[in-house]
Amino acid sequence: MTTLNRHCRLLLFLLMVAALAACSVLPRPAPQDIYRLPPSSVSSSPGEAVDRALRISRPSANGLLRGTRIVVVPEGNRLSVYEGVRWSSPAPNLWRDHMLEAFRNDRRIARLSRAEERLKADIELGGELQTFQVEYREGLPEVVIQYDAYLVEIASRRIVASQRFTVTERVDGGKVPAVVAAFGRACDTVAGELIDWTLQYLE
Repeated sequence: MTTLNRHCRLLLFLLMVAALAACSVLPRPAPQDIYRLPPSSVSSSPGEAVDRALRISRPSANGLLRGTRIVVVPEGNRLSVYEGVRWSSPAPNLWRDHMLEAFRNDRRIARLSRAEERLKADIELGGELQTFQVEYREGLPEVVIQYDAYLVEIASRRIVASQRFTVTERVDGGKVPAVVAAFGRACDTVAGELIDWTLQYLE
């Protein structure tokens, strides 16, 4: 073996050792806490159920609201997210599933389904999730939700009604579990209004 070959092999060995050492010091991804929305606290309402079929679609959303990060507006128009935490599903999916659970708990509409299941229905509830975030006002956190809803008559594909629903809910403290609990309360507030509004066009 020539001296040149020995030097080449030694250089190659040293490069491999350096590469392995570099890999061992790469930062590990920080663990994340995953949160789901609390179960809906909407309770059953008295009276006969309306024998109509309603399907609920996943709302559209833009920007950070389409993902799983918990969005926060610490000041002005600056958007941020809570570090080290995320939702268990994208916010529009959480919203749809929570609304469906609330409608089922209310029990005033006999037949309910998700739009993705493509089952026959009379009316579809859809909309756009404009705001689903925490905002700091005078240094105190509040959950703010704004949902632009519409009802579509499926047979004619005609919009029969539309309305904006907005709610704010004070967070009891600044910890993430308190934030998640406030999201649950805010969602149920909207759900109660949304159910009453929808029933006007099904009865």
